[in-house]
Amino acid sequence: MGRSYGDAVAALNTLQTNSAVIDSIRKAGTSLNTQAIPEMIEWCRRVGAIHVAGTKGKGSTSAFASSILCQYLPSRTQPHPLVKKIGLYTSPHLRFVRERIRINNEPLPEETFARYFFETWDRLEESARSRGEPTDNSAKPSYFRFLTLMAFHTYISEGVDTAIVECGMGGEYDSTNIIVSPCVTGITSLGIDHTQLLGSTIEEIAWHKAGIMKAGVPAYTVAQPAAAEDVLFKRAEEKSVNLSVVHDHPSLKTLRLGLEAPFQHANASLAIELVSTYLKTHHSTNPSCPTITPTSLPSEFQRGCEQVRWPGRCEIRREKGIAWHIDAGHTLESIRLAASWFASRISSSQSSSSPSPSPPPNRPRVLLFNQQTRDAPTLARALHSTLVASMGTSLGTVHPFTHAVFCTNLTYQDDGYRPDLVAMNSDQAKVAALEVQKGLRDTWLQLDGSTEVEVKGTIEEAVRWVRDVAQKGGSEEVEVLVTGSVHLVGGFLEVLEGGKGSRMEGRGGQ
Repeated sequence: MGRSYGDAVAALNTLQTNSAVIDSIRKAGTSLNTQAIPEMIEWCRRVGAIHVAGTKGKGSTSAFASSILCQYLPSRTQPHPLVKKIGLYTSPHLRFVRERIRINNEPLPEETFARYFFETWDRLEESARSRGEPTDNSAKPSYFRFLTLMAFHTYISEGVDTAIVECGMGGEYDSTNIIVSPCVTGITSLGIDHTQLLGSTIEEIAWHKAGIMKAGVPAYTVAQPAAAEDVLFKRAEEKSVNLSVVHDHPSLKTLRLGLEAPFQHANASLAIELVSTYLKTHHSTNPSCPTITPTSLPSEFQRGCEQVRWPGRCEIRREKGIAWHIDAGHTLESIRLAASWFASRISSSQSSSSPSPSPPPNRPRVLLFNQQTRDAPTLARALHSTLVASMGTSLGTVHPFTHAVFCTNLTYQDDGYRPDLVAMNSDQAKVAALEVQKGLRDTWLQLDGSTEVEVKGTIEEAVRWVRDVAQKGGSEEVEVLVTGSVHLVGGFLEVLEGGKGSRMEGRGGQ
């Protein structure tokens, strides 16, 4: 086996759980998920961190926290640094697997990723060999668990001051929950997701998320549904944890957040509390340690909130004739938020370009959508109903899109998946038959028969089709919403930026 970044990605992909195994886990309920923690504890040692769980917003919250902490790195504008290296571990990735493991907000370079990957890989094989066990993949944890182990090895080797660690799924039995002494924990907004592993009620899901709380370690959460909040506080009491509910910080009203959707204020406010607690815990004796008040924020916190970048979340990119609105929402709650964000952007662009409250009747609006493993029709219906409610009020239309295209997550028509984007958790027979996409087409036509709908086998073909629509649409800028799946958005960004079909003129709308 070679030792390049490409070799590392190829080896990592052999640790993916295929769709058949995932189906067996779903049928078995939550019990198999309890295997994650004993397995990881065997390989990992204690790492202090800012630990974040939740259903939606945990990636954005982690990004806000990292952006704020990075304002205290050594720089020309920071003569009194408080930290030297900050780790950020998130999932899933969009284009490159190395995005998951960041230092000072930057993904690991390919060479560095390959080095730490094979150090981890070799040590696992050496450990198995010393016990007289096989050194094949049975000696290694699954894909996410391996990356978690590798991330901790990387951060320890690189000497990071702390790491912001986002849970992969749940909390109680999540592979990241081998952190026995975090400096602070945070729980973002809760909703229904991963029901086969976490349970079908908000109370069950809240129980799992609360599993990251540790005795004596401060914990914060945002406003939650009453049933979820009750469970969180009950578990906090059982664990001897001081849990506080964070409300939107008033200073954010005067800032233009790097992630600008209104719901991001809750994520930013939670990140502010997490970072503030970390700094007070570890740097309280340093005269440069900032003071946070209920009404004001230090300039570093303000810059961190304004400069945060988290691709694929409430993001707008432009090319000639097209405004791509990109959000990787993939749960009911996040799809509704993405729809509300898109409607607000459409309303804003219409009001700024035309004195008329209604959009031009022939101005194209396009949906590019997929969701391969969840209940795709339910998500599509939620997207449609939210848009109809929002756009019917602001724009006087009950037809959110003039065009819609449903595609698989396959990246390129000729070359298939980029190696970093290979996903084995989907039934490939259904992918090849476009089964999900045809179902989505039928669902959407039932919702709005006036929409011109297409089904495409790859993201590249879907993007090409949208560009054809834009070219035929005249001089009006076409508004496109790309949503439904992190894997879709990752492949979409690869098509836009990866050289093949790239026409980007730069980012806009942020």
